[in-house]
Amino acid sequence: MMTIKQINVTVDEITKGYVNNDEEGVRGYNGLLDIRPKYQREFIYNEKEQQAVIDTVLKGYPLNVMYWVKRSDDAECPYEVMDGQQRTLSLCQYVAGKFSVNEKIFFNQPADIQKKILDYKLTVYVCEGEESEKLEWFKTINIAGKPLNDQEIDNAVYAGPFVSDAKRHFSKSNCGAYRLGKDLVNGTPIRQDYLKKALEWMAAHETRSGKPQTLVGYMSQHQHDPNANNLWTYFQNVLNWATTNFSINKFKKIMKGLDWAYLYDTYHEQTLDTATLNKEISRLMRDSDIQKPLGIIPYILTHDEHYLDLRAFPDDVKLAVWEKQHHVCPICKREYAFEQMEGDHITPWREGGRTVESNCQMLCRECNRRKGSK
Repeated sequence: MMTIKQINVTVDEITKGYVNNDEEGVRGYNGLLDIRPKYQREFIYNEKEQQAVIDTVLKGYPLNVMYWVKRSDDAECPYEVMDGQQRTLSLCQYVAGKFSVNEKIFFNQPADIQKKILDYKLTVYVCEGEESEKLEWFKTINIAGKPLNDQEIDNAVYAGPFVSDAKRHFSKSNCGAYRLGKDLVNGTPIRQDYLKKALEWMAAHETRSGKPQTLVGYMSQHQHDPNANNLWTYFQNVLNWATTNFSINKFKKIMKGLDWAYLYDTYHEQTLDTATLNKEISRLMRDSDIQKPLGIIPYILTHDEHYLDLRAFPDDVKLAVWEKQHHVCPICKREYAFEQMEGDHITPWREGGRTVESNCQMLCRECNRRKGSK
């Protein structure tokens, strides 16, 4: 059964033995506390936020409570930070002389101020119990400071060699995934956006391959894999295919954020006429009827006009054409109220028809549906 115990820890105690190792994490509390487990995010407090933590201590105001987990299988480092990582790191870095507050680093503070900082008491709740209980508690208390996002929580829940290796590729500020995909994938690595996208793509890829899968399901299935090589290889294949077939220097602004995995899975076995495709993309980027330029590349491959959100006829044009037609649908020859009719391109957009009054006809809904389905 899970137990939760409150303890008080001074800044002196928590910062003693502070070690920062980018690959293995960060230790404090005389080596007994894993401040940044491998599944946790990178340090994200900016300088002003770090200074605010120290200012709170100097004024004697209370910091929010922190939460640790008691590990049952690691006698060497028995505790890990569940919530409070950013505040703990700020304290450790200040005492280690890594930044200043009011233009003074810790070692330049008067002795009485140093003592005040080191004697400051932190309230910590320590949780000990089964993994499922601790993870449920993790989700419950993750509400203070800068909360973990969904992917960071998933990283915690499915911590293991797979996540540790995946973070090497996807979660560092200048990781391989960022260098490869900075012009194609939205977000930032340190908030796990690249890892989340890779996992979403892989889950969708497996689903399209006939093995229904979710992001969380994939992480659970591969939690104890020795590495994330398959995930990393697939991500590279997808983006290498994108940059090989489409000119990122010319079309960067319409390439970022696309579902490249779907396009890769669907078309990568075809030999694309890249010169013709890129010429057509250039033409479409100049087309004022296209309201969603990000849909141009998917449209080029699928020929589905829904990707483009084509400009519709405005109401004043439709009303004028309805009056000219005497309220009659030119296909079925029946009379309809204006609200029962829809504007239609006489010459379709794909054949060069423009969204202008001379190319507009008002069709009843049924006739317009039949015409659109041909």
